Amino acid sequence: MFQKSKLKKAIKNCQKRIALLEQKRARSQAALVEAILRQIDPDDTDVEYFNQFTEQIEQERNRMHDMMRLLDDLK
Repeated sequence: MFQKSKLKKAIKNCQKRIALLEQKRARSQAALVEAILRQIDPDDTDVEYFNQFTEQIEQERNRMHDMMRLLDDLK
């Protein structure tokens, strides 16, 4: 029973972290879209930030999905 509540709390923390990372990624994404619309090369730092945040989001999602599978196995 304790493990279920611990997993649920960890899943919620993952969701919050993903939301925060997506907000940060949106800033660099907006800069990339603006560069595309202006038909100029995007700034390298914006590209790096976008790729970094995307990777972190994917890792956090994978972690969250693993915890959700564990939670389903406990039910």
